[in-house]
Amino acid sequence: MNNEIEALKLALQSSPNNLELKKIIHAKMCIDRLTYNEELFKLSKDIHDIDRTYIPAVESLIRHYFENNKMSTSELILDNYPEYEVFSEEGLITICKLLIKLKQQDRASDIYKMIIERNPGFLDEDLDPLFRVSQVDGTGDKKETPFLQKPKETFKDVGGMSDVKREISLKIIKPLENKSLFEKYGKKIGGGILLYGPPGCGKTFIARATAGEIEAKFISLQINDILSMWLGNSEKNLHEFFQLAREHTPAVIFIDEIDALGMKRSNFNSSAGRNVVNQLLTEMDGVENNNDGVLIIGATNSPWELDSALRRPGRFDRIIFVPPPDKESRETILKLKLKDKPIDRIDYRLLADRTSGYSGADIDAVIDVAIENILEKAIETGNTPLITDRDLLTALKHRNPSTREWFNTVKNYTTFSNKSGIYDDVITYMKANKIL
Repeated sequence: MNNEIEALKLALQSSPNNLELKKIIHAKMCIDRLTYNEELFKLSKDIHDIDRTYIPAVESLIRHYFENNKMSTSELILDNYPEYEVFSEEGLITICKLLIKLKQQDRASDIYKMIIERNPGFLDEDLDPLFRVSQVDGTGDKKETPFLQKPKETFKDVGGMSDVKREISLKIIKPLENKSLFEKYGKKIGGGILLYGPPGCGKTFIARATAGEIEAKFISLQINDILSMWLGNSEKNLHEFFQLAREHTPAVIFIDEIDALGMKRSNFNSSAGRNVVNQLLTEMDGVENNNDGVLIIGATNSPWELDSALRRPGRFDRIIFVPPPDKESRETILKLKLKDKPIDRIDYRLLADRTSGYSGADIDAVIDVAIENILEKAIETGNTPLITDRDLLTALKHRNPSTREWFNTVKNYTTFSNKSGIYDDVITYMKANKIL
């Protein structure tokens, strides 16, 4: 490429006013713009002085001034091009970031929407967190923009939970790694997994880590992303999310609190709720739609509330109990939560022992209580004392594990509603931990 560009530059010396030749050189320099940074800028300026309709040169100038913190100069150039459709995706990304720097959030949001419309799979670590906001559709209803994430978390980031990771690996990861073998037997890759257990125990995090482990796109849905007050819109929203996943396989659709969406149809007072459950069943069946390569993960604290049809083969036929964090997990959680805080020497093993049965959310609450107590002393004395074991152990006395209530509730279901064996793992856990 360098030799080709040098040859073209020599040709330009013989014909210095050849605009088309300059554009050819510009296009080739853009491919390796780090090498030709200054030359590319000068050439862009030269072309722009002659032909202001040549958008690649405009984009190069905007990018150059932006990267050199000359925001006002970039803005002056941009103001001459009110029709943003003329810019490439890369150009739009630079413009979006420029407008954020200029504190023109509304204009930046419009640019971001334009990028997503062109490329639904677009990902950007800087822009995505800023613009994943509720938008108003044509009916006046608010809904979340369909959004694809690519999680960085993998199973290495999940402390403990070895049984859960092993089961997901056997049911999800191994089939993907041996796709051709499964295809020989007519076995599709994908399907549904239901994660259930006490609240605050990492169901969402393990779902993200699963997507990260298989390098899949991740679509995280809350109930308000799907449900709509307008008749028929909830079903439409659900279909659009599934369709987005089918277009970007491998993909993981994660539906949190799925019991609110897929509860027993007999519990609904109106047909609207039953229609949403029917739509979910239709999307998961994949009879009319190809769900190969699409994994659906549902999370619930109340699996007994789910419609039984959702647990049939081909839907959520793989059900995994996510227990409170084990000792190793609790130690990892404590270290993560106390990281970058002013701490004295902390006996993490002792604290992990004393927090048996606590969820990750409970441990977070304990640390918050300890910090609040320390802050109260700090305000009185003017000092900044370090967090000690004693502070955390004192806070533990005021915070019981919230998981107890969940296990008290689930006891009845394990006793009277376990003909299918769905709660066998819970029973084993409760016996091992002397809860049952």
